[in-house]
Amino acid sequence: MEGSSYPEVRGFLRDLDGLVAGDGQAPETVLAVKQRLADLIACCPEFPTAVKSVSSDHYARHLLYRDPSERYEVIVMAWSPGQSTPIHDHSGIWCVEGVIEGVIDVTRYEMRQMIGETADMQRTEVIHAGLGQCGALIPPVEYHRISNPYPQAAFTMHVYGGRMRTCRVFLERGDGTFAVESKELGTTSASAAIS
Repeated sequence: MEGSSYPEVRGFLRDLDGLVAGDGQAPETVLAVKQRLADLIACCPEFPTAVKSVSSDHYARHLLYRDPSERYEVIVMAWSPGQSTPIHDHSGIWCVEGVIEGVIDVTRYEMRQMIGETADMQRTEVIHAGLGQCGALIPPVEYHRISNPYPQAAFTMHVYGGRMRTCRVFLERGDGTFAVESKELGTTSASAAIS
């Protein structure tokens, strides 16, 4: 992580190394990462241009940094107005998310029952999150949808407690149940914006 550009972000990444060095899966670790992310956003850091580009037809996932030991991964997501994820889980991996620009909505769900490839889910809350607001998902609380229903682009930073290659998505069937499918996750480029 050498380099003098993006000093606040690089300091955040160095701190992540220390925060996940012990029990990287403990709830206390996740909450410490959440607080550190909130501190980072509060100082209005500069980010690489590569992670601040939106796509017109889908939300974009930009790889900011991947820990060489894959203990954590940092993604910046770019949301044009009207873009959203499907309802999804995090494959049992914790995540801390923070808004670095704009406003998003996070709709949380509770899994009531799973029968085969069909899920019965209930919406529990909608969070309107603006600049600096951070949240944490600690499995089994991991079902949500992120959307940007607002007229300006939004950018969010996500720290995952490991490398999340796939997730399950839950597609509404119209009868109150959801079809469950596996989705592979990629990024806009194979290399990280900060190395």
